[in-house]
Amino acid sequence: MSLVAELKRRNVFRVAAAYLVAGWLATEVLTTVLPTVGAPDWVSRAVVLVFALGFLPAIAFAWVYEVTPEGIKKQHEVDIDQSLASSSGRRLEYMTFAAVIVGVLFLAVFGSRNASDEASIGALAVAENSVAVLPFVNLSNNPDNEYFSDGLTETLLHMLAQVPELKVAARTSSFAFKNQNRPISEIAAALGVAHVLEGSVQRDGDRVRITAQLIRASDSFHVWSESYDRTLDNIFAIQDDIAAEVGTALSRSILGRTLPGSPVALNTESTDAYDLYLQALQERSTFSFWGLRAEEDLLKGALTIDPDFTDAKTALAYNYLSQANTGLLDESLAEREVLALTEQVLELRPHDVDARAIRLFLRFPSRTGSVSPGQLENTVTDLRSLVAEHPEKLQARMLLARLLTNFHRIEEAKAVFEQALELDPLNPRILFELGSLHAGLKQYDEARRVLQKSLKIEPRQPNAYAVLSRIDLIAGDGVAFVRNLLRAIEVDPADHELSGALAAFLYHLGLLDEADDLRNRVRSIAPTSPAAYRLEMLRAIALGDDIALSDIARRALENDISDRGGVFGAAVRELLRLAILEGTVDEALEFIAGEAPGIFDIEAEALPLKYRSAQFAAMDAWRAGLSHEALQERLEQLLTVAHAFGINIADKPETYFQVLALRGESEAAIELAVNEILADSALQHPGWRRTLELESYAEIVADERIQAGLRRWEEEEAGVRERVRNYLGDLRAST
Repeated sequence: MSLVAELKRRNVFRVAAAYLVAGWLATEVLTTVLPTVGAPDWVSRAVVLVFALGFLPAIAFAWVYEVTPEGIKKQHEVDIDQSLASSSGRRLEYMTFAAVIVGVLFLAVFGSRNASDEASIGALAVAENSVAVLPFVNLSNNPDNEYFSDGLTETLLHMLAQVPELKVAARTSSFAFKNQNRPISEIAAALGVAHVLEGSVQRDGDRVRITAQLIRASDSFHVWSESYDRTLDNIFAIQDDIAAEVGTALSRSILGRTLPGSPVALNTESTDAYDLYLQALQERSTFSFWGLRAEEDLLKGALTIDPDFTDAKTALAYNYLSQANTGLLDESLAEREVLALTEQVLELRPHDVDARAIRLFLRFPSRTGSVSPGQLENTVTDLRSLVAEHPEKLQARMLLARLLTNFHRIEEAKAVFEQALELDPLNPRILFELGSLHAGLKQYDEARRVLQKSLKIEPRQPNAYAVLSRIDLIAGDGVAFVRNLLRAIEVDPADHELSGALAAFLYHLGLLDEADDLRNRVRSIAPTSPAAYRLEMLRAIALGDDIALSDIARRALENDISDRGGVFGAAVRELLRLAILEGTVDEALEFIAGEAPGIFDIEAEALPLKYRSAQFAAMDAWRAGLSHEALQERLEQLLTVAHAFGINIADKPETYFQVLALRGESEAAIELAVNEILADSALQHPGWRRTLELESYAEIVADERIQAGLRRWEEEEAGVRERVRNYLGDLRAST
């Protein structure tokens, strides 16, 4: 019998056909269904790979084995006259035909649905009354004039956005194509517009030449073009002319009529103030310490020249909010400055959406102010309403999302950022915020993808590298953590918190000499910052110096340090921990209450948020001084308050472990510790073991499951310590 005939007899060809059809059908179904249930992209790729790798084993199985009524046997064990291969082959053919029919029906249903979805997306993305304003090219001999050409683009975009019935691509997405020589049709498709406005700026002293042209993306037809040779004193007239003529050209060519009204440029008549304002916008892009400080100085310069320049006032208000958010400016001071600026803007422009959004945001004060859960919910509701009224205003969305993030409503915040990304798909700031939220939701692969996309658009983002470093830490990769933090420090050396984060990590590992170098930098840049206090406490802990630790913790409370990075709560926790060990709990509680009146009043309607976090830090101290019944009552009160702020303590395993232990639920505490704390990398919970040193946890710590987890952590830390020491040593040697 020939080989081909034997292959047919053994149903090898039929098995191959059936496998390919079944694999194709299963792959189509799974790769269509998996993304809809939130499975990551790698799962779909794995499905395809598994079916591909299984093909040859399936063929080999058909050649070697045959299915008989007695079970699966090798081919040479089956009498050819009694073989059921032919009937099995017919069944395989029927199954193959059935799979093909099912596959065709599946594609007919889901394929048409996907096609219609893509068509609808395309229809929305390429609305005829849409335009993108690309960054005007700087043709000046001086490259420093880049800010001027970018500023002109920004102003034109601002003005065109006021034209009724005109869809304008967001600024940051348009600027993502700066200095990229790509076809107009490709850019328009990416931005979802039908027209593109591009041009160039050539500035020489007080003279400027500007060219602008409006191009239809579908056929590259020049709908309108014009050149201007003017003095710089006429820059506002040029902007008015370009915006008005582009609006008119679009109106006539797209809508068939001229729209009433004319767009309004920035509200200043001072070219010098305008010049400084444009330079300030350029500094903002990275949200670095240096960039924010430079932006502040430039905006103040613009307002010195023109005190009524309300656009500059709004920009300065956002600058102060960003400085407070990054730790560059004290929160309470920032709020006072921002509120004063916002009120000035609203006096002149009562309906200014950005100013209204800021004022709403500030109705709920920072962590230094007294707040209640009701205030939070009312603020969220009002900001949502403002966003719904003005969906095109990204700043209002950003403030809403920030408020939700601050109070751990991560899923809600993520939805807000995703909506913002639909309006501005290439905005690196939105991508950064979204990536950070994915990390907060433990969606680390997606977080990396989004953050790397953000860095590809704007590489000078220190905070993006910092979030990537935290993801590395969670993965237990200490060297990658150090590498990404060093990148962040290189991008923004003025950010003392970046150096502080790296120093803290090194103190936890016991690498004191390496940590001290960074500590000294923090002390030089920001000696009274929360980061500086944190490092002093960590250094004392690393040295085992309880006297120094007590001293710095007391000074932190005496100076009413903010809770940025959890520093205020850490000072309370360390003081009370030392008091428990020394038997001086009452004295410590009295001292803390004297420095922070009302701090332990759980039932107070409104308290500073840093006091709320400190109340959880006091749980172990209360155990030493309260009856079991009083302690349980206080714990339940704490949990009720946390729930009112939208915080689920069960999502915070270290704190929930303490709650379970204080309730006397030792087995539940052990299970939580083993499955949700010790199962993680030791790098993720650097301070948790200090809790276990207290006598009240001795029974739990004695459990062999806890001991095994702690031994694994010690081995992991030893390996990380050696690798990080070698990595830093190699860096020093190479420089």
